[in-house]
Amino acid sequence: MGKNDTRLLNIGFNNGVVASRIIAIVNPSSSPMKRLREEAKDRGQLIDATQGRKTRSIIITDSSHVILSAIQAETISNRLSDGGNPKDNPAPKE
Repeated sequence: MGKNDTRLLNIGFNNGVVASRIIAIVNPSSSPMKRLREEAKDRGQLIDATQGRKTRSIIITDSSHVILSAIQAETISNRLSDGGNPKDNPAPKE
């Protein structure tokens, strides 16, 4: 997967992230992740893709953008590993 790969990874609610730009998918509950979220908000690099739902994962990109998703980190990681094919990994109830 090269830098020019523009395959989108579904992160819930028909929102996508360019898979090759992701450097980490983490759980949001720890204090450092809460701090990361606030710092990204202050920098204007926080993207909320939760549609008002509870944040279940945080995606960090190579451009330092922090993306909030209502999908579990494990589910997003599985989608990334499976090539993002929803047939192989059905979406949980959103």
